[in-house]
Amino acid sequence: MRRLAAVLALALAAPAGAQVPRLALPLACALGETCYIRHYPDRDPGAGVRDHACGTASYDGHDGTDFALPTLSAMAAGVSVLAAAPGTVTASRDGEPDGDFAAGAAVAGRECGNGVMIDHGAGWQSQYCHLASGSVMVAPGDRVAAGTTLGRVGLSGKSEFPHLHLTLRHNGVTVDPFAPDPAATCPADAAAALWQLPPPYQPAGLLDLGLGLTAPEYASVKAGAARANVLPAKAPQLILWGYGWGVREGDVLALTLTGPKGYSFAHEARITRDQALFYRYAGARIPSPAGWPQGSYTATARLLRAGSEIDARQAQFRVEG
Repeated sequence: MRRLAAVLALALAAPAGAQVPRLALPLACALGETCYIRHYPDRDPGAGVRDHACGTASYDGHDGTDFALPTLSAMAAGVSVLAAAPGTVTASRDGEPDGDFAAGAAVAGRECGNGVMIDHGAGWQSQYCHLASGSVMVAPGDRVAAGTTLGRVGLSGKSEFPHLHLTLRHNGVTVDPFAPDPAATCPADAAAALWQLPPPYQPAGLLDLGLGLTAPEYASVKAGAARANVLPAKAPQLILWGYGWGVREGDVLALTLTGPKGYSFAHEARITRDQALFYRYAGARIPSPAGWPQGSYTATARLLRAGSEIDARQAQFRVEG
């Protein structure tokens, strides 16, 4: 640990751009909107879990950063994996099927799935895992610039959700790009991060919300199945639901629905256990024999932790007929 800290101290003291790679976002997505960081590197040397912000948005021994997509349909639409810094491709693999591990198959020796390794010089390397089968576009020996497309986000190898696992190493030792000095205390100083623009820290968040006649199946929510945005005025009930990630016991999902003529509905769902992914819903009954007031409705989901808002989403719907 002391040796790595000393090596990094020397490397980080070098002239800008001389040795240490400054990483760009490795996905062609809008962070916090069409993709999110599900797990950060685990900085706890023992059996516990601690990320660079003193939180627990990781798991024991996790050595990289997981950039995740919200749904399977987003993966199917195609999201490019990009080189985070310039360098030379030293290894690549393709042909591993998507979804094997999630379906219960053994992937020993193939945990990374379809992947790419890039040498950035001066002992620095980046590794990209879980790319979609058949999508890898580079081969050993290729020179790539930052932002070069390497492939697409997939579900290959040891992966249960569509994401890119990015690992940064220096002389074979894993480095946390959010806090490269392993001796640094948390919360880490953002100025020391190896990102061109350090992604904001978010320990949990919302991925989607919806309004429908019935509660959708959880598998349908995770898949990102299409849904109607226009609902009938005579529907006996409307179901408001929220979907997100990273919740802890005691968190609260606050759901509200507002509409014409002062219509308002609110429900709070308290989270009773830690969950990597979660889904909650609440039903609003038809307000009068005449039906729902026709017009535009606003659905809102807010994720609260210890009374403070972590994330919020809104969506618009119409009631007609």
